[in-house]
Amino acid sequence: MFNPRLRSLIRKEFIQIWRDPRTLILVIVIPVMQLFMLGYAATNDVRNVPLAVYDQDRGPAARALLDAYRAADYFLVAFDVNSEDELREIIDEGRARAGLIIPPDYGQLIMGDGWASVAFVLDGSDPTVASTALSAAQLIGQQYATRVQSERLARRGQPAVIQLPLEVRSQVWYNPDLVSAYFMIPGVIGMILYALTSILTATAIVRERERGTIEQLIVTPIRPWELVVGKVLPYVILAFLNTLEVLLIGSWWFKVPVRGDLGLILALSGLFLLSSLGIGLLASTIANTQQEAMLTVWMTLLPGIFLSGFFFPIDAMPKVLQWISYLMPLRYYLTIIRSLLLKGVGAVVLRDEILALAIFGFVIMAAASLRFRKRLD
Repeated sequence: MFNPRLRSLIRKEFIQIWRDPRTLILVIVIPVMQLFMLGYAATNDVRNVPLAVYDQDRGPAARALLDAYRAADYFLVAFDVNSEDELREIIDEGRARAGLIIPPDYGQLIMGDGWASVAFVLDGSDPTVASTALSAAQLIGQQYATRVQSERLARRGQPAVIQLPLEVRSQVWYNPDLVSAYFMIPGVIGMILYALTSILTATAIVRERERGTIEQLIVTPIRPWELVVGKVLPYVILAFLNTLEVLLIGSWWFKVPVRGDLGLILALSGLFLLSSLGIGLLASTIANTQQEAMLTVWMTLLPGIFLSGFFFPIDAMPKVLQWISYLMPLRYYLTIIRSLLLKGVGAVVLRDEILALAIFGFVIMAAASLRFRKRLD
């Protein structure tokens, strides 16, 4: 398949990788660590929010309300306080993220025909947790209020079923349980392909320059394009192995569905590799040391990750950042890989993203190869 010169260069690169413990750790261990850390830690699921309760009623009605909040796994009744000042102190110290204040006449109003009001206080220093907890608190309160109203009607001998004028029947497609790992694991594949190949490609070429072996390679009969292919191809193979590794662990451990065609997933991942390999080659023409190469690559990685929709939705960003995000190849690949894994769509649905990824990949790779070749000459 390859000529003897290219095979020898590829073999040499694999031997170098095998003999370098740092590279082996980066290739084998880091992707698995990222997978488990992001799969478990990077989650938008809000559960067991510590709740402080100031119950001034202490009656059965108040206990029934607390039971409704305990039944949902959004809140954990962690503190029973005796004053509003104590409740504020616990929230200020961060020991509780929410507080429930039940008035002294709550039971009398609920058991009668009156309307009771309770106060629910939230720590808004973390907007993600606060917004989810607020929605959960309101929903639990509405459900409990509906149940109380049904009991009142039943005591009067009226139909206990309350027929609301509107019913919204919601369905969640592709991720019915709203598991955050289903969103994060495909993103990890994109980040590994983006970061691993660009960093390793840049440092591998610069390492040859640091050791003085790049000149030895230049004076050999190896052509410039063979040198480029021989240096980057081993990392392409390792990147595909990492992709399969993340897919396997994500599907087996985190139960992430793989609904799309595996061949299409690997093909489009290879298309995305053109961009990351091009960035690595470009960094290698700028940097003279491995440290410089790492810093150069990270200058492109950080904007690419934050503006790609990996962590934060692009639609929520300011318009200027949304426009800049169109220049990030990772944006298009994340849309592709998440759609393939979770939705099982075909290439026709993703034609715009595939076209954009192809343009970015070939332009970046061509520019990097030309600059690299000129530096060799």
